[in-house]
Amino acid sequence: MPSWLVLMGALAALGPVAIDMYLPAFGAIAHDLGTSQGMVERTLASYLLGLAAAQLVYGPMADRYGRKLPLLIGLALFTIASLACATSQDIDHLLLWRIAQAFGGAAGMVIPRAVIRDHLDTREAAQALSLLMLVMGVMPILAPLMGGQAVSLGSWRTVFYLMALAGAGLWLTVLRHMRESLPLEKRAPLAVDVIAANFRLLLTHRGFMGYALAGGLGSAGMFAYISGSPLVFIQIYGIDLRWFGLLFGLNAISLILAAQLSARLLNRYRPLDLLIRSQITLVLMTIAALILTLTGWINLPLLMLCLMGFMASQGFVSPNAAALALAEQGPRLGTASALMGSLQMFSGALAGFAVSVWHTSTPLPLTAVLAVCAALSWLSGRLATGRNAPPAA
Repeated sequence: MPSWLVLMGALAALGPVAIDMYLPAFGAIAHDLGTSQGMVERTLASYLLGLAAAQLVYGPMADRYGRKLPLLIGLALFTIASLACATSQDIDHLLLWRIAQAFGGAAGMVIPRAVIRDHLDTREAAQALSLLMLVMGVMPILAPLMGGQAVSLGSWRTVFYLMALAGAGLWLTVLRHMRESLPLEKRAPLAVDVIAANFRLLLTHRGFMGYALAGGLGSAGMFAYISGSPLVFIQIYGIDLRWFGLLFGLNAISLILAAQLSARLLNRYRPLDLLIRSQITLVLMTIAALILTLTGWINLPLLMLCLMGFMASQGFVSPNAAALALAEQGPRLGTASALMGSLQMFSGALAGFAVSVWHTSTPLPLTAVLAVCAALSWLSGRLATGRNAPPAA
């Protein structure tokens, strides 16, 4: 794997790490700030909404000023906001700074996809995005474990200090080692009419919207899982905090291994073929989990089996849908990547919010939201593949 792709993976992982790392600290945050578990869960939804909004800003910036400068600005903001989160004294300030943190972390989610498409064609981009998920997948496995250890050895504030340290380290790495991948002659003017025209073209592009929503709604199910997993594993099933990271890691491993298998299968199959097949299993796994929950037959092993199946399916859906969505967007890659990421984060915020406000003594909120997300992802995929000549190379 080339060093530039490793760096893109680390940058893309920063935003998601800020989601996962503080999950084991929910209880400690609620106790320390004198608030409810539901309010702490809403800091996650606010972060996702911040990611959704901020990506719409970074896309046009990346098309106008190149890839490097917006990254440096975003990483600086992420670092400062992480320090502010660590020193927050009430839940309102934590909510505010989580949104600011999201506006910084969003740069690392938009720009790496554009950099990959700057370098590679559709099939190679799908392979690179699958490899990117390996890099991105390692940190979400480690993040809850590190977060749990940070809470045990220090406090929940230590988690945010570690995030600030990661942001500062990546800022220095980008400054010293990243090369600009967008030449001056390919940069788009930062004018309101040009930006509006690009967004209008993307929003009315059937293939782009279909593939972007197919991947984004599948990812929304992942965010529902991230938001709801502390309640389901720790409170409903009574899993010790030390084992929470292990269960979280098993699901992340399913995602990573499937993404790597997808990258290998792309030597024989088109991204479109892999997307269609994996969306079927995505739906089947979530429907099975919902039926088991409604019938009262659900238990932790069966739930884990369904969740691992869902994650494995998403390991195929996400990189192939992203590569197909960006395939025809050469002149506006930054804006396309931003809109795609924004749709993903907005869907994720809604899914996470739905899980956070719907509390029962069973995993029903989680399994129901997962099933809805998977079904909508499948429908979006059918919308995209209904085109006369969908990009499939």
